[in-house]
Amino acid sequence: MLVECRSEHEYAERPIALTWEGQRRPIREILSRWRTPGEKHFRVRTVEGEVFELTYVEVSDEWQIKPI
Repeated sequence: MLVECRSEHEYAERPIALTWEGQRRPIREILSRWRTPGEKHFRVRTVEGEVFELTYVEVSDEWQIKPI
């Protein structure tokens, strides 16, 4: 699973695209974002209208992608 993001002050500030089922899906908008200890969460809508929840796990430096 791959998430492309824009990082200015720290890593994983703003996701801009994700790869799901072998297809790159640009992100049209971030619907919500929140933090939990050691994780960054984003609910996003792709250009195609799909909604995903993205989680960046800081300790393992890995992204999790879940379709909503």
